[in-house]
Formats: sequence, structure tokens, C-alpha cells
Amino acid sequence: MSSDLSLNINIKEPRWDQGTFMGRAQHFFMVTDPRNVLLSSETLEEARVIVENYRAGVVKPGLTEDELWRAKYVYDSAFHPDTGEKMFVIGRMSAQVPMNMTITGCMLTFYRTTPAVVFWQWVNQSFNAVVNYTNRSGDAPLTLNQLGAAYVSATSGAVVTALGLKSLAKRLPPIVSRFVPFAAVAAANCINIPFMRQRELKYGIPVMDENGNRLGESANAAKQAIAQVVVSRIGMAVPAMAIPPVIMNALEKRAFLKRFPILNAPVQVGLVGLCLVFATPLCCALFPQKSSMSVSGLEADLQEQIRQTSPQTTTVYFNKGL
Repeated sequence: MSSDLSLNINIKEPRWDQGTFMGRAQHFFMVTDPRNVLLSSETLEEARVIVENYRAGVVKPGLTEDELWRAKYVYDSAFHPDTGEKMFVIGRMSAQVPMNMTITGCMLTFYRTTPAVVFWQWVNQSFNAVVNYTNRSGDAPLTLNQLGAAYVSATSGAVVTALGLKSLAKRLPPIVSRFVPFAAVAAANCINIPFMRQRELKYGIPVMDENGNRLGESANAAKQAIAQVVVSRIGMAVPAMAIPPVIMNALEKRAFLKRFPILNAPVQVGLVGLCLVFATPLCCALFPQKSSMSVSGLEADLQEQIRQTSPQTTTVYFNKGL
């Protein structure tokens, strides 16, 4: 099919160099763009058709390279990289900022009473369960029992941690109490993500050679992927849950907020949102989405299998998930 647009553009990979932090940051600023949540089903379907047709060697007449890359990022924002399925809207990375700014802002605002702590930790972990399942690595389904166990474990861990720290913080300066939600969220991430992706730890995730040929499944690769995601998720929470409490602690002593206390929550949510707009893509960029590890780091049986089927391969690649 005749077209001015080259068919040699590699849209299987991000537009920017993923070997550098800045390249990954540019990529994730596009992936986590909150405006993508507002895109209609028709727009998402149009992007899917453009991307899949281009991969098949069919180019829409008049399509420019910038339009192709825009379609690729719209497609990536809504469709799972391994399964190709359209992801549940609040589980998409583009929903991270609006959802987290609301939930985190409320956790930081309503932290003084036990019912409020329990409620907002439950809401947060319910949201995290959706995100972790939606952005899991690989194409293997989770059973309802596995989903339930992950959800209950993470929620219980977050609530117990939050209530325990809240009790201890009563004997410490008021500013310390404001950091209880962050400690609970960090602890819950260490529980929620591995539990939600426990099938990967048991059966492994797909590993490929540099050309994308599937070589097998590796639990060792899953461990590395999950550890990187946990670090990134905790990193995302640090600015949003550490900076606003300090600012709010100072603002609440001012006459304006004392006179209009109803503004506490909106101001806090706004501060959290401002932090998340930058923290979300920058922390996603800490590690490459297409992660890698040496063949020698894989399980012994998989190493032997790769030596027999692809002896020239020394490094394998896998989607670490988000």
C-alpha cells in the first residue's frame, strides 16, 4: 500500500531511548497522562486499528509519524501489553494521578479517627488491587481465590499497620501522626503486589530473547519484576504523602484555614495531585518497562532449555508490569 510514512518505525518499543532515565521519563509522562482517561471508546478503538494495521504493514492514508506515535501511546494507555485486552479504566496508569490524588488526599486529611483510617485504607487497597491485577505481567489469569487472598491480605496489613502506628503516634508530636498513612501504604505495597502477582512467583512470567521470541517462563524473572514494581510504587507515594503533610501542618496554623476548615481536604488533595503529576511518571521510570536479566540468573532447567534452543542468547527480557 503506497504511503509517505515509512513502515520501518519500531512501535513495539517506546519512542524514546529506554536505556536512559530521561528517555523512560518522557515515555511514562505520555503513558500516565491523566487526559487519556477521558478518551472515548471510539478514540481508543481508532488508535488500536492504526497500531495493529501498521504492525501488519497497512498504513492509513495521510498518517504522519507524530500521529502514529500518538496512536501508539493512546493504545498503550488502554490495552494490556501482553494480552492486548482493554484494561479496566481505573486500573490504567493514566488513572493513577486522579485516583491517587483523591484517595491519598483523603487519607492524609481524615487520619485522626479510627473509622476514617480503616475506611480510607480499605478504599486505597481496593484501588491498589485493581491496579495491580490490571497491570500484572504475563498473560496467565488469576483465580478468584488468589484475587481474594491478595485483597484480604493487603487490606488487613494496611489497616493493622495504620492502626498500630496511629496508636504509637499518640505519644509523639502531632506532625508524626500525619505520616502514619504513608507507612501503612508502604507496608501494604509490600504485601499487595506480591500477593496479587503470586501466580507469577509460582509459575513464572514469559521471558524473550532480544527479538521477542518466547523462550519460556521464569519465576526468578518474576521476583525481580515484582521487587522493582514495589520500589517504584513506594517511591510514588513518598512525595505525595510526605510533602503535603508538612505544608498542611504549617497552613493549618494560619488564620485562613482556621476560619475555613472545610478547605482542608480540597487543598490537601490539590497538593497531592501536584506531587503525583511528577512522581508517578518519574518513579515508573526508575526501571525499564522491558526489564532484563542474565540467562545465568534463571532457573537451572530454563537455562538448559535456552542453551539447547537458543545457545547465542545470554540475556533475556520480560515485561516487569507496572
